[in-house]
Amino acid sequence: MLSNWKADHWALATCITAGALLCIALIMEYALALSPCPLCMMQRIWVALTGLIAYASLAHNPRWGIYPLLGAISAIVGGGFSIRQLWLQSLPKDQVPACGPDLSYMLEAFPVADVVAAMMSGTGDCAQISWTLLGISLPGWLLLFFGALLATNIMQIRQGSRA
Repeated sequence: MLSNWKADHWALATCITAGALLCIALIMEYALALSPCPLCMMQRIWVALTGLIAYASLAHNPRWGIYPLLGAISAIVGGGFSIRQLWLQSLPKDQVPACGPDLSYMLEAFPVADVVAAMMSGTGDCAQISWTLLGISLPGWLLLFFGALLATNIMQIRQGSRA
């Protein structure tokens, strides 16, 4: 069944997956009261960017290879932020970086460059494991989904080149 999918099917799968991940993130933030750390926000940004690139692909031409290439790159970068957070979570307590202020406070009080630097490197808040499913923390699950988004973009490239 999946081997019969065309490039636009893979782009649509990327859009749906990214949209579902963003919806789940909002549910976890507002319904479960899990406030996101700076690295979590960076991962959300890269999930959204991957989905928006796939949407642009659908709006323009899903067979054109630049869109899934950019989507694959954004999935890889997002996966890198997941790996960074997993690394922070694996550190011993005495090596965890100091916790910074809340992200909303940082956006109000600090220059944008400092906020972006904190979002890219993470703080001690990013090392806390606030939720797990089947023994896997949130960045672990996101890493798996970034891998799935990468795979859908690769499949879109492959199917687009056959058309």
